[in-house]
Amino acid sequence: MPNDLVAALDIGGTKIAGALVDSGGGLLARTQRPTPAQESAERLAATVDEVLGELTATPHWYRVGAVGIGSAGPVDTKAGTVSPVNIPAWRAHPLVSAVRDRAGGLPVALIGDGPAIAAAEHWQGAAKGHSDALCMVVSTGVGGGLILGGALHSGPTGNAGHIGHISVDMDGALCPCGSYGCVETVASGTNIARRALEAGWRPGPDQDATAAGVAAAARAGDPPARAAFERAARALAAAIAATAALVEVEIAVVGGGVARAGEVLFTPLRTELKRYATLPYIQGLALAPAATGTDAGLIGAGAAGWKLLETGTV
Repeated sequence: MPNDLVAALDIGGTKIAGALVDSGGGLLARTQRPTPAQESAERLAATVDEVLGELTATPHWYRVGAVGIGSAGPVDTKAGTVSPVNIPAWRAHPLVSAVRDRAGGLPVALIGDGPAIAAAEHWQGAAKGHSDALCMVVSTGVGGGLILGGALHSGPTGNAGHIGHISVDMDGALCPCGSYGCVETVASGTNIARRALEAGWRPGPDQDATAAGVAAAARAGDPPARAAFERAARALAAAIAATAALVEVEIAVVGGGVARAGEVLFTPLRTELKRYATLPYIQGLALAPAATGTDAGLIGAGAAGWKLLETGTV
């Protein structure tokens, strides 16, 4: 049964994961390594080789027809390179050619991690059945991807939909991207925790000073914790409404670690969306939590591999 599987790689700042993906989005032969994000380019490349090596060693590898990669960005799909902000040693790293060589010359598709999440949610998740969608991940950073006209729209270099770097505060903080007041500077898990601490919140007995700890405190009614999530929701709502006004999406799907806060985030987010999504054609914008969870990157990378295998394009 050759060509009835694709290989998928999900490359992020904390983990490098791999799996084989069937035509229904099912994942086989999973493997994962921690990302040596602060180490050398050679060590990073060796980790990718280890993950891919485990996949090529499975008895199913002969069935694989293509490889899909979803990587933290920026990416350059034309050049086949990646320059992840949170992986300093990789700048214009030729990931596609390296993976192609390791995979025995199979065709390789590269997309950014935001578009990968959008592809996953459109194929198997909350955006399934929608022709036009914005899919987001709110975690250590804030990323996203777009489904337009029923297909993934990743743009000329593969970075379209990067909602985390829409500026929502003209006088806001400097963002690692070099701009100011980006959504990420307000709504990422790191910045939710920072804001809560600055406002007087203190971790509980478990000493969890992350956004998850802030979420637990917000559920218990802690005012600074609730305010930090409300502020994040306001920034997300402003960016979602701006995106919907620009490209007319019908649903916004929000996933990632911060979204696991549940109604601590989604209740104020719904309220703020009503304030910002005021144009008649976006007032009916739907909002939903992501459904593909921690598998989103692999499923989305698999979707890119399948599209390359079936059509010859990403």
